[in-house]
Amino acid sequence: MGTADNTWGAREFGPRDWTNARWRRRGTRWTAFEIVAMVLGFIVFWPIGLAVLGYKYWQGRSGGPDLQSFVSDKWQGARTMMSENSTSQTSFWNCGSAMKRASRFYQPATGNMAFDEWRAAELARLDEERRKLDDAQREFSEYVEELRRAKDREEFERFMAERRAKGSSGSANGGGQPS
Repeated sequence: MGTADNTWGAREFGPRDWTNARWRRRGTRWTAFEIVAMVLGFIVFWPIGLAVLGYKYWQGRSGGPDLQSFVSDKWQGARTMMSENSTSQTSFWNCGSAMKRASRFYQPATGNMAFDEWRAAELARLDEERRKLDDAQREFSEYVEELRRAKDREEFERFMAERRAKGSSGSANGGGQPS
């Protein structure tokens, strides 16, 4: 029974049918990088391989970038961020107030008790100065907020006075607003 005469329901693919086949849609092809990443992922730690399979499934469904482009973009972003951090003028320990406060709590002893006592006293003094500065900043913020409230209150009262004056002059026969 038939070889090429389609008697068994076999169908021949033309060039257009082959390239437009459902399983060959864009985004579903596996690159060599993705295959190697999946195989190595399963060998090293099975969730990595499973993550590569999940990413490939997501890519097929939503048309995202292939794994190699995604990884190279993330790698380049990390390198850029690290190079910006290394070229900045601040050091790692001076990057933020939270880091400064955290570094104060764990400081290894130097072995010299006099120096350690002096350092603890200086840190306590500096901490007290920081508290004073924080209090002054809070007081200034409250002062500025009170000034803003007073200015807003003055502008509102001026608006209401102008509105009342406009309302009373608009009614000539005594039908003004009740007071």
